[in-house]
Amino acid sequence: MPADFQRGGCGLKLSGKRVLVTGAGGFIGSHLVEMLVAEGARVRALVNYNSFNFRGWLERSPAAAQAEIVSGDIRDSRLCAQFTVDQEIIFHLAALIAIPYSYQAPESYVDTNIKGTLNICEAARAARVRRLVHLSSSEVYGTASYVPIDEQHPIQPQSPYAASKVGADAIVRSFHASYGLPAVIARPFNTYGPRQSARAIVPTIISQLASKNHEVRLGEIHSSRDFTFVSDTCRALIDLASLDVEGQVFNIGSNSEITIEALFTTIAEIMGVEARIVTDRERIRPAASEVMRLKCDSRKIASACAFEPQVLLAEGLRATIEWFRQADNLSFYKSASYNV
Repeated sequence: MPADFQRGGCGLKLSGKRVLVTGAGGFIGSHLVEMLVAEGARVRALVNYNSFNFRGWLERSPAAAQAEIVSGDIRDSRLCAQFTVDQEIIFHLAALIAIPYSYQAPESYVDTNIKGTLNICEAARAARVRRLVHLSSSEVYGTASYVPIDEQHPIQPQSPYAASKVGADAIVRSFHASYGLPAVIARPFNTYGPRQSARAIVPTIISQLASKNHEVRLGEIHSSRDFTFVSDTCRALIDLASLDVEGQVFNIGSNSEITIEALFTTIAEIMGVEARIVTDRERIRPAASEVMRLKCDSRKIASACAFEPQVLLAEGLRATIEWFRQADNLSFYKSASYNV
């Protein structure tokens, strides 16, 4: 994270607040936990249960010592009720996220992303939380019908993953309408940064180049995305916890787009590496399922709390590349394999 990063926005006072983060061991979740701990929140971090007691990226985070880390599964309603007791704010990030794997295991996505969100909403309602911030995805919009994409853009899921996020969002909105659940939906576009999972495009490119590969295997390269550095996404999530905007949806993005081909060129130039793209047919998604263009319109959140991304793409890529260049970090990524 850039050293000059400062949290701005709505100025929510989190010191002493009881905050639950689901999906806390993941990419965005671990960064969010660290930011919340730094602001003095009393964080309960829910990580996915496993028999190794492995806590994801929190395993290596100094913030872990200052948070209450609990293991469980959001598909279990009883555990969700247990973890939300006495919590004031919930950031619901837990989800299955890999689009390619959703083609293989769509039922898992329905169980985790839709049923899991139902369980969190039920638990949040019973616990009478002050705010539930639910993490959605720009994938629910599908290929842009117009740009930039605002919150009124048609919802058109093109993958089982996207459909599961549409369902999860609908559960959250229905609980607000039916029961008055104080929930808000955050819809980030493509968040990137240190610790991002190997299935995402930025780690895919960087890890292959950092492993001295001069032929980088990619799928579709003409599609475009709107990239936001992880610290900016986390800032926006925290700001949304303080707004009087229950039941609403907010996009989070940089209001710019870049093709995957141009992204590859930019990363290669920053790393000082000469390489070329090789098309890997295994990475090509079904034609009608590939989202070809995403560009965010984040004027709504900017108007609500003066949120603006602080980290430019080149700066964020440099920080991410530097992280990947550390051998201990790169060792987590199998650059020679396609991570579904």
